[in-house]
Amino acid sequence: MIILGIDPGTQILGYALLDTGDTQSLSHSATPQAPAILAMDVLYLKKIPDFNLRIRKIFESTVRIIDSFHPDHLAIEAPFFGKNVQSMLKLGRAQGVAIAAAISRDLSITEYEPSVIKQHIAGNGNASKQQVANMLQSILGFDQSPKYLDATDALAVAYTAHLQLSNPVIQMVEESKSRKVKKSTKKQWSDFINNNPELVN
Repeated sequence: MIILGIDPGTQILGYALLDTGDTQSLSHSATPQAPAILAMDVLYLKKIPDFNLRIRKIFESTVRIIDSFHPDHLAIEAPFFGKNVQSMLKLGRAQGVAIAAAISRDLSITEYEPSVIKQHIAGNGNASKQQVANMLQSILGFDQSPKYLDATDALAVAYTAHLQLSNPVIQMVEESKSRKVKKSTKKQWSDFINNNPELVN
């Protein structure tokens, strides 16, 4: 099984591909081998001045990566909620076109919160990018960290998906957490609307 991991961004987008083997055999193996890294790099988009052209580049490049490596699954990091709404919206668009590219090639897709990825890799939901990169280097044994840590962030997403897909128990626990988060988010929006009716058209 090949997993494409993407750390979305409109300036630098990280991507990585893991060859994990058959997850069914992995789940029954006493000593599963570490997945093989097929690729780990970034799309450097800062030199493209027009935002719409950046989005187009993300879509076309994601399709090209999929057609080159033929992954079975896309694992992608969810946009984080920050203070800068415009940045968050742009990040969401980058994520959306990457997902659209995967859908156009019939890939299955999972989305992971940044804190969940960091918890799986480094054991700390607030770990730094460098800490995540160091832990992945220890686990997967690659020689040198890439120039941009967005690439190792993408590798972290792919490895998180590998852990969940190869372990049904972890998958069920995370799905349960995800449902609780969605309920909590829905309640927060409901409370906000009730407390601020003048902001709702």
